[in-house]
Amino acid sequence: MAIKIFIDQGHNPKGAVNAGAEGSGLYEGEITYNVGSYLAQMLNADSRFEARTSRTTPEEVLGTSNTTSLATRVRMANEWPADYFISIHCNFNENPAINGTEVYVYELYSQAYYLGQQILNNIVNYVGTRDNGIRVNKSLYVLRRTNMPSLLVELGYLSNAADAQKLRDNQYDFAYGIYQGILQYFGFK
Repeated sequence: MAIKIFIDQGHNPKGAVNAGAEGSGLYEGEITYNVGSYLAQMLNADSRFEARTSRTTPEEVLGTSNTTSLATRVRMANEWPADYFISIHCNFNENPAINGTEVYVYELYSQAYYLGQQILNNIVNYVGTRDNGIRVNKSLYVLRRTNMPSLLVELGYLSNAADAQKLRDNQYDFAYGIYQGILQYFGFK
């Protein structure tokens, strides 16, 4: 039986509700859409997995507000039902020196935590971003309301020049890092 992974491409396209961050001429919703699509292709090409994405086209808008956008994503994963939930995001900070990749989970030493550790290690390995560690954030809606191990990956900072270049040019590598992390978590390699 295939392991069902729901990939939430965080945020909507530019100009829509819940559009996410923008920086360095890049839009979070576009990057997360592409990285999530690459990841779904990798997982669906592997018979051990079945993947679904929250957005099926780059223009698709989920929800009519930030709240309903998040609720729609969680509902899709819960109703499937997915075995794991991975939400993909890009970060932003007023300080352009801040950079790197981090993973948010609901609690330490959970299934999501250990999956997140493998994903983080592999993104850092394949893309060369800074390892900012695994962080607990119990306030994130997608981590609180999903019925399965869930994590939120902040790929890098749109506000940092080096990260922004990677987010623009290495989208496939980010997805590959996540995929390799998933394989390692399940002991498939």
